[in-house]
Amino acid sequence: MRQLVRNVKIIGTGSYVPDTVYTNKYLETILETNDEWIQKNLGIKERHIAATNQTTSDLAANSALRAIGNAQLSVADIELIIVATATPDRKAPSTAAIVQDKIKAYNAAAFDISAVCSGFLFAMSVATQYIASGVYNNILVIGADTFSKITDWTRRDAVFFGDGSGAAILSSANVTEGFLAYRLYTDSSDEKFGFTIPAGGSELPITQEIIEKKLHFFQMNGHAVYDSAIKVLPKAINQVLEDTGLTIHDIDLMIPHQPSIKILQKTAEQIGLPFEKVMTNMDRYANTSGGTIPILLDEVHRKGLIKKGNNILFAAVGSGWTYGAAIIKWQ
Repeated sequence: MRQLVRNVKIIGTGSYVPDTVYTNKYLETILETNDEWIQKNLGIKERHIAATNQTTSDLAANSALRAIGNAQLSVADIELIIVATATPDRKAPSTAAIVQDKIKAYNAAAFDISAVCSGFLFAMSVATQYIASGVYNNILVIGADTFSKITDWTRRDAVFFGDGSGAAILSSANVTEGFLAYRLYTDSSDEKFGFTIPAGGSELPITQEIIEKKLHFFQMNGHAVYDSAIKVLPKAINQVLEDTGLTIHDIDLMIPHQPSIKILQKTAEQIGLPFEKVMTNMDRYANTSGGTIPILLDEVHRKGLIKKGNNILFAAVGSGWTYGAAIIKWQ
């Protein structure tokens, strides 16, 4: 087997979601939608929603402390914090810097990554390079988003997202375990604004007019998301299989981003993976963007569903379009 990324493993996981829950039935009372359609097409029954005074960094800090505890480390052991988010607390400073202060991890450098739903996968790949090169030993990687803060709750596409955060601690591994390969891509040539948040940056700074036009909320072309996902996810997955010399039959579990149940079913069909090996939790959390993979990873890990020596496949697609896949041999 040819390993593209060596000697880096996950030694701890953690997750956190807010207490408030919006069910599909509740959403039927505030916007034009249908519980049956949502469950059939998206696989979502409910989603967790941050309180008015809860920020992305609050969710991130909670998941971070749980991951650090699960890894049996102290906060002082963390040398780098990377937060993948599309909904930062502020434009500056980074949400990672705010998390650093909230968990008192003052020994760590900290920065954010913006790749939307692919963010956690991209962040893990960056962390892996730092560990593989010997720069750091223990890195805290967090995926956290509060899309409820940028959702227009009068639009039908309000049903897609929920709030949550997951975290993982990456550390060094021996040559028989850890990440075997990553493949990351960005293709902005077609429908790069198929999912976008138009305002709030340098192109459209926030003004009263912008707010009245609701351009500070996310906008999504659902058909573009679906068409992109079912095209690029198999490509990335097949490439990491080729890189490692593995076949789809060698994959024990797939822990993907949670875009919709239909996207995951179609992807599994295309790559030849039995759907019972595809882990999902979108029925309870919806799409938590950067939080999807680490929240699901934490749940699967704590349930004992991942066994030593298992080959775990990660895959994600996000705005831009960013996408990628990775395989880890669990320690």
